[in-house]
Amino acid sequence: MAVHVPLSAAAQAEAKHLMLSSRNILKPADGQPVVTPRQDMVLGTYWLTLEPDGAGDGTRAKGDGDLWKDARIFGDYNEVQSNLDLGLVTYQTPVRFPWAGKVIETTVGRVLFNAVIPEDLRFINRTLDRGAIRDIVTQTFERHGNEVTAEVVDRIKNLGFAAATQAGVSISIDDVAIPEDKAKTIAEAERKVAEIDRQFQRGLISEQERYEHTVKIWTDATKNVIDAMMLALDKRGSVYMMATSGARGNTQQMGQIGGMRGLIADPQGRIIDLPIRSNFREGLTVLEYFISTHGGRKGLADTAIRTADSGYLTRRLVDVAQDVIVRIEDCGDEDGIFVNADEPGRQEPFQDSMFGRLVAQDIKDPKGQLVAARGDDIDRVLAKKILDAGVKRVRIRSPLACNAKYGICRACYGRNLATGKLVEAGEAVGIIAAQSIGEPGTQLTMRTFHTGGVAAVGKDITMGLPRVEELFEARVPKGMAVVCEIDGIAEIVRDPDGSRKIVVRNSQDYTVPISVPAGYVLAIADGDAAVAGQPLAKPERRTKGKTDMPAPVSGKVTVHGDSRITIALKDVEERIYEVEHTARINVENGSKVSAGDFLTEGSANPQDILRISGREAVYRYMVNEVQKVYRSQGVTINDKHIEIIVRQMLRKVRIEEAGDTELLPMELFDRFEFEDINARTIASGGEPATAQTVLLGVTKASLSTNSFLAAASFQETTRVLTEAATMGQKDRLLGLKENVIIGKLIPAGTGLASRREQLDWLPKARALAAMFGTDEDEEVPVVPAEELSLEDLDDDEDENGEEGLEDIEDVAEPTQADLTKPAE
Repeated sequence: MAVHVPLSAAAQAEAKHLMLSSRNILKPADGQPVVTPRQDMVLGTYWLTLEPDGAGDGTRAKGDGDLWKDARIFGDYNEVQSNLDLGLVTYQTPVRFPWAGKVIETTVGRVLFNAVIPEDLRFINRTLDRGAIRDIVTQTFERHGNEVTAEVVDRIKNLGFAAATQAGVSISIDDVAIPEDKAKTIAEAERKVAEIDRQFQRGLISEQERYEHTVKIWTDATKNVIDAMMLALDKRGSVYMMATSGARGNTQQMGQIGGMRGLIADPQGRIIDLPIRSNFREGLTVLEYFISTHGGRKGLADTAIRTADSGYLTRRLVDVAQDVIVRIEDCGDEDGIFVNADEPGRQEPFQDSMFGRLVAQDIKDPKGQLVAARGDDIDRVLAKKILDAGVKRVRIRSPLACNAKYGICRACYGRNLATGKLVEAGEAVGIIAAQSIGEPGTQLTMRTFHTGGVAAVGKDITMGLPRVEELFEARVPKGMAVVCEIDGIAEIVRDPDGSRKIVVRNSQDYTVPISVPAGYVLAIADGDAAVAGQPLAKPERRTKGKTDMPAPVSGKVTVHGDSRITIALKDVEERIYEVEHTARINVENGSKVSAGDFLTEGSANPQDILRISGREAVYRYMVNEVQKVYRSQGVTINDKHIEIIVRQMLRKVRIEEAGDTELLPMELFDRFEFEDINARTIASGGEPATAQTVLLGVTKASLSTNSFLAAASFQETTRVLTEAATMGQKDRLLGLKENVIIGKLIPAGTGLASRREQLDWLPKARALAAMFGTDEDEEVPVVPAEELSLEDLDDDEDENGEEGLEDIEDVAEPTQADLTKPAE
């Protein structure tokens, strides 16, 4: 690890203008606020905005209108605050408050909360949990931008901490009540399990079925006990408030304290079908404690081991995508990708999939009315409008379909989720994508510790991280599903030895028309079955050059007069798939199946999907499978980050026929360069080469990059450099790593020449650098040194209330000519 110190004036200006936390409110991974209040702040805000005293459990029962019958009406926020300070009211006292021309029935706490948020977001009159507070922060950012949002979250923080202190929320073992009917629920579950065991002993069900039924019975029983416990809890009790507000813990953890711990996973991840019936309040028996130790140790071991795995995955993702930089405005792609509202397996909601993208083709509602035109930026409002219009399928721009030869274009990437605006030229979107995917993996590996291995919480990310790695390395998955290669009808065949096969047949009817020339007589009757090669017609007179007319195909003959006949034939295509005895079959006898359908349960080999269904199908599969792992853990990542990685994996083609080009068969070649070579060959009248798209794992894709410096700095250094030297390769220095290696500014962000001219603060910062002396070859703008001072970098408000950098009016802005002069 390293500490990076911004030494130069330009580096300090970058740190102040680009890296300051108040300028980075949104998370680049999903566009959600990264600076939302949490823990004590959430608990305080939740308690502050609870339903008024006397409203029971926080849900207003019938007749609760009496609460406000004698409630005081306050004029403004200051009056409410002064009454609270004098002790005349409490935070949960029902009050009436004038707002927008009417009187609102609310509480003192809610009035005080509304005082700290922007006026156009008021009046929020409900109990606020963590999700609701996050929504408020998002809306504040969308309407008011960085500066106001930073102030608002600070004010919510102060209010939340103050309220949490006033609330005096504590936790005691008696706060969690053990449900009365727990023993009855467990006895009922034991009776059902005993019945399942009897069926197994009699041979009516298999061991696997017995295990699955037992696990389901105990999972349901645990859920029922926990639900009963949560119902019995005091809705204003500390434990209930912590769990439901999102401040700390969750229902599952509360259930372990007062309900029952339930089923536990063993070190291999298999659920032990003997549940822990006790909870932490009652105390565990020796056997139950011993079973629990599996999960406890697993959590700690995972924290150490899996963090390294996650870090290595991030490094590989960074390496494959480091040269994906926004370089051009628009590549002109007109197809984009389809987004279907009803797509099976889709993990990201339809609205979220569209948000932040540009429309690739006009979107029309079912009546043919235009909803959005090509090139429109889809914001939250337009996404909702498209959804409400009943549109089920849209074409949006996507990194996957981008035609930019180097990097990516602004239109295909769409919005930068960290700023909420269309991405700027020079943004290193590849690095952002890699870190957005890699970072949650590191976080989630540590999350296993808190649940202590309790089963049925959703697959542990340690089960999920290897799955993500398996996908990005394009490996053959464990428990591979059989993927159908043709459309047809499925038939399940059982052999005498017990093995199973799935046979898929596709039969199509064809009609072959045949014209009988003059001078020929038919040699076959209507309705006859013809065999390929059999004479259909013979010449009336045998003359030189006239021979019998053979049937081109086998089939049933239909005669249409003397001069025309047709042969109807049935073409049957068949595929036979061997199925393992443990595999679960997804289809039934006579089911209609399509190419790309899964015939058995499991994960498909991405190479099979690419071969059978093509690029877009493999992209959809990869995105949905990666999302499945992260979404199961409550982590949201925008699809576009995964699309960038998949685009890099699909960038190469394997040459099949070289044609008149100088390419070699079986050679791996960049897709865009291959298209350029073919275009030149066709233009010169030659025969183009043919190639097949290949899916490379991220490691292989990184090593087959066009930059030998980037590849050598990743892995297999000796081999990469030897190959580069032998072939006389050139490195065009288009990525980030190769420029860092040779000590140049990276061609991204403020290092991009075209971007540097647009930044108003950078020329001033670089001019300041001239004051302190620079290397002779460094190019800095020449500005009179006496007119500059280090204070010019300070953007805090000065005495006049104006920001510092905007104050330097007497400094001449450097021209393009100035920028190229060496420092004196």
